[in-house]
Amino acid sequence: MLTLNRRRILLTAIAGAGAPLLGVADAAAAGCQPQASGRANAGTYRFQVGDIAATVLSDGTIGGPPRVYAGDAPVAELEEALRRAFLPSDFMTLNLNALLLEMGGRRILLEAGAGQTMGPKGGRLFENLRAIGLSAQDIDMVVVSHTHPDHVGNLRTAEGGKAFPRARILAPRADWAFFVTGEPDLSYMPVPADFRQRFAANIKRSVQPVAGEIELYEPGTEIVPGLTTLPAAGHTPGMATFLVQSGQDQVLLTADLAYHPVVNIDRPWRPGPDRDPETAAAARRRIFDRAAADRLLVLGFHYPFPGLGRILRTDAGYAWIPAGWQF
Repeated sequence: MLTLNRRRILLTAIAGAGAPLLGVADAAAAGCQPQASGRANAGTYRFQVGDIAATVLSDGTIGGPPRVYAGDAPVAELEEALRRAFLPSDFMTLNLNALLLEMGGRRILLEAGAGQTMGPKGGRLFENLRAIGLSAQDIDMVVVSHTHPDHVGNLRTAEGGKAFPRARILAPRADWAFFVTGEPDLSYMPVPADFRQRFAANIKRSVQPVAGEIELYEPGTEIVPGLTTLPAAGHTPGMATFLVQSGQDQVLLTADLAYHPVVNIDRPWRPGPDRDPETAAAARRRIFDRAAADRLLVLGFHYPFPGLGRILRTDAGYAWIPAGWQF
């Protein structure tokens, strides 16, 4: 496997990251106010995976102190990494990049998004569906990688009903047992106790409308031809990643293996919310190595919109290279 110099790759990636990939949510995080409807930056991004029409749909942003997402980073090194990437040292913005697949006569949504469960800047998924001429009624299936609120929050309407009235909803079995059926111990999360309580409550509240008809899957199984789940436990007990394939084309969705490329790919720091850090680190290495070896197109759920790029092996680990914008 080709191994490249990390410093050279990082300088190239940082220079390219300022290209026109700034979406509505990122503009707000950067201190710019979104323009009125019709003049706003894009919250959708179309591309092809062989015969599959794929669209990244932004649900907006969430975020928090960088230390949460780089739990083992030395303070000075973390601040320097953020400074070099032109990121603030006190707040890290995370995007919410769901993926709509139009394949085999179905419309399949990978990740439901946060809604308002983790802050006021989420919940843009439905307006972005409307921007491409669709509504929640048009979705046939929603598959979530794990049951954290930012991945299931949009399953419930503000009135308490099913947000996707026709869709089959699929979730990993181990996550459902831990977060929904059980009373999860979230003491491992590096956040205040009241945040943990809201976090747990928001999971149960979000999935309540679909709890009676949820379909549980085991990571490693094929959902439909062309969509396969890959085991990635560690962040949660049952987290999966997704591999989408049509012909020779593939895209790999990495869920929450990494929160932001600057701290979890370009640097080896571990996300604080990983329930089992060692297992999560092993999953990260296994899947990142595959992505690098096979030169896969990668979609990061929390990466800067539209979240597409590739992972390279370097002399010190990995580097993130954003994909060029397709007009």
